[in-house]
Amino acid sequence: MATSNIKEVAQRAGVSIGTVSNVLNRPALVAPTTRQRVLEVIAELGYVRNDSARQLRAGRSKTIAVVALDLANPFFTDVLRGAETAGEDGGVNIMIFNSDEDAARERRHLDLLEEQRVLGVLITPVDDTVDARLDQLIERGIPVVLVDRGSGRHNRCSVAVDDVLGGRLAGAHLVEQGHERIAFAGGPFSLAQVTDRHTGLIAALTGGQHLQVVPTSNLTVAAGRRAGKHIADLPAETRPTAVFCANDLVALGVLQEMTMRGVRVPQDVAIVGYDDIDFAAASAVPLSSVRQPREQLGRAATQLLLEEANEPEQHQHRQVVFRPELVVRESSIRVSAPTRRSARSATTARRR
Repeated sequence: MATSNIKEVAQRAGVSIGTVSNVLNRPALVAPTTRQRVLEVIAELGYVRNDSARQLRAGRSKTIAVVALDLANPFFTDVLRGAETAGEDGGVNIMIFNSDEDAARERRHLDLLEEQRVLGVLITPVDDTVDARLDQLIERGIPVVLVDRGSGRHNRCSVAVDDVLGGRLAGAHLVEQGHERIAFAGGPFSLAQVTDRHTGLIAALTGGQHLQVVPTSNLTVAAGRRAGKHIADLPAETRPTAVFCANDLVALGVLQEMTMRGVRVPQDVAIVGYDDIDFAAASAVPLSSVRQPREQLGRAATQLLLEEANEPEQHQHRQVVFRPELVVRESSIRVSAPTRRSARSATTARRR
């Protein structure tokens, strides 16, 4: 879709280019009636001021933007590493923005990126309310690829992991370990990843298990500690014997709280996380986790974006879905060690 320019706005409003510039940058210098007329034309034409004019005069933007959900989460750091590698191969720069799970902040980032006329946007949305805004970017010729989130739209690509399958893998493992009281810790459920992982867990239950949901306000270690406190405070006879966490940060927080309160992992409570960040294997009790191909997600998303930007007429939108893998470590291997001999056997099995 062709984008209007400041000259067209000036002609339609019957004013000079300088007047349009003043309306955008120094509105107090323009008479109210003139200012209103110019603003109406800007809205009618869908004009967006361009802060990258010099770059565009030379050809087009050489920058793609990544709007990450939470840069404090090492998962997104690894995704960005993959995006950066593919960007370097494609001859483009990477700009990084953090929505911090804040929808208003996410929209401000997108407004800025539209003004900058970036080559394209990679984004892990806070929720579905941003869909209409992403459609506007696409209509203005800025490709969008969803990362770690599937897309039900025909006009954009996505790269994600089958999180329902990931939840099923975690749930089936806990059922196989003989757990009958299982908790799911994570949130908010407005995040599609959380909902899908919870859905997969439910699908893995065979009917003989009791499932308790411990919601969290976000996916951080602090939120995990609060969830862990809630679980640890439950009476031992009703306390879940296993916890599947929506990501590794929550799982590490649960593990910290259990350790602080003298609840043994995995003897009293087994824990499984999601993402398999580097900290999972390095924790005090090595954490079982559902592994995502993090760098591969970033590379694949960037490659799709560059394909669309370079050959928009030939490009066909694709929804790429990777399969997760369960990595079993000590945190979820159920230990029944009433005797020294059985404890020694369990230790031998873990070493193998």
